[in-house]
This record gives sequence, C-alpha cells and structure tokens, in this order.
Amino acid sequence: MTRTLTLRRPDDWHLHLRDGAMLAAVLPETARHFARAIVMPNLVPPVVTTAQASAYRDRILAALPPGSSFEPLMTLYLTEDTDPDDVAQGAARGLIHAVKLYPAGATTNSASGVSDFDRIHPVLERMAKIGLPLCVHGETTDPEIDIFDREAVFIARTLDPIRRAHPGLRVVMEHVTTSDAVDYVTDAGDSLAATITTHHLVINRNHILAGGIRPHYYCLPVAKRETHRRALLRAATSGHARFFLGTDSAPHPDAAKLAPCGCAGCFTATNTLSILAEVFDREDALPNLEAFTSLNGPAFYRLPANEDRITLRRTPPDHPAQIETADGPLTVFDPGFALNWSVAP
Repeated sequence: MTRTLTLRRPDDWHLHLRDGAMLAAVLPETARHFARAIVMPNLVPPVVTTAQASAYRDRILAALPPGSSFEPLMTLYLTEDTDPDDVAQGAARGLIHAVKLYPAGATTNSASGVSDFDRIHPVLERMAKIGLPLCVHGETTDPEIDIFDREAVFIARTLDPIRRAHPGLRVVMEHVTTSDAVDYVTDAGDSLAATITTHHLVINRNHILAGGIRPHYYCLPVAKRETHRRALLRAATSGHARFFLGTDSAPHPDAAKLAPCGCAGCFTATNTLSILAEVFDREDALPNLEAFTSLNGPAFYRLPANEDRITLRRTPPDHPAQIETADGPLTVFDPGFALNWSVAP
C-alpha cells in the first residue's frame, strides 16, 4: 500500500478569488498548496480590460500571506465590445493568459457576458492568431433547454460552430460535467482541452436533491447523473493529456448559499488535494494524479511545470468545516466520505 506520494506542486486552472475581504479570507487556502491559478474575471464590475486585470493582480499579490510565492494568472472577461488590440497587448506583456467566455446569464456575475456570438469573432480571430486560449463556460442559456442538457446543447449549437469558424483557436472547456463533453474533447485535436472540478468527481445530482435539498452541493454547471460522474472520473484518472484540474472553487458565505435564491458554487480550495488523492486512490490511479494536477495544465497553457514538490501522506487531514470571513462563515466542501490523505507540512 502506498504511504506517501510526491508530486510537482499543482496548479489550479479555474479559480474564483473574489475581491476585498473575501479575497483576503480565501486566498491563503489556495496559496498553501498551489503554485499558480487561472483567476476568474467575473467580479462586480467584471475585469474586461488589461488595465483592470493588472490592478486586480496587484490586489491579489497584496493579499498573499507573507513568504508565499503563489502566482495569479490573469484572464479577461469577454464581452461583445472587447477590444482585440487590448487583448493582444495584455497577452504580449505576459499578463493575460486567457479570455473567459460567459454566455450572458449562465452563472454567477455573468450578466455582462455574450448574447450575440457573431460580435466576438474579431476577438476570437486575434486570439487564434496569437495562440491565446479561450476559456468557456459551456452552457446554453436558452430557457427552453432543460438545465441538465445545457452543456450538450451548447457544444452542438455554439462551441462547435465557433471552433469550426476559428480552427486555430485554443479552447478550454471549463468544469465539464457530462460524458458528451468528455467524448467531444477526447475526439478533438490538440487545440481543445477541459478542466474537471474536484466536486464534480464526487457528487451527482442525487447528492443535491435526494433526501432534501443540500445547498452546499449546488453549483453551475449543476452536477448530472451518476453515469456522467463516472465518465468524468475515467477522464481525470486516465492520464489523458487534455484533461486537468480546475477546481472552480467558488466562495459564497453561508448566508448567500442558504438564501431563498441560493448562490451556485462549491468551496474546495481547502481540501482539494486530500479529496483528489482519495478519489484517485480508490480508482487505483494514484500514479496519474500528478498528470492531472501538475503536468497537463501547464503543457496546454505552454508554461513550464513547477519545479517545487509537495508530498501527500496517508494520514487523515484536519481540515476546518468552515472558514471565517468578514461576511460570515464559509462552508468548506464536504465530500461525504472519510479522507485519508494529507499534504505534508
């Protein structure tokens, strides 16, 4: 039985840090274990220009614990008025690492997202030319489409036409939740990859709805059937080079999660590595954990893998159930099973 496992320090390729007091509360939870993270731009107001991204990066760096070497990788929020020149200049400076596409109304703080996809072709054309990835929240917002079908419909109606129109565009399908998405990525070429979250490897829709509504498992995209979870698990643990970790760790104080119209998101920054080690161990796939957490993402983003290492030990962790914030307690995701792996200090 494996007792210890040493990995290159992981990166998180999809992370919400928020701003202000919430940023200060949650940033140490990621910086403790991760070297870098693709930081989501859906603040209020959103981060739509390189100047705004630079200012946000400065605020993140100012909030880091003393001695931390964590590096935020900044993104821009794609709108129908995004300036291709600004995007290219931000990428040339090494500041902007991706542009994020939110269909308008698809998720938290996405009201400024895209409704008319024809209007973003100039930006996508420039991104394809310079090799800058497009990160996609892959759900249609058509109210006639069942919420459990929105990812599959988005692939057919929106994503595939975009990729056909811009064959050189590098795309990351973020937080995929269906076997449809897994198959689409697997069958595609090297220009398409996907992130998989910690919580979507653990929960299916029964966890949210069966036996009572559990708001802390509510996320967008919403968890799907068990058959889809198993497809995600096979993809994550396979070692396939175009699937990698993006936690989509999304902090909302409990008051917002438990409200009559509760916020979507699972906060997993604190215990992700313990959960993933447990999940991969159960699948007899611990040798592939480093590829999923530490190697595949940097390779797709054309960045070097981290030289620093971390060690996981087969010892039950001592994670808090909640993080205190200025807006009240923030519940840490509970996988619903015992964890037997800890990150060594």
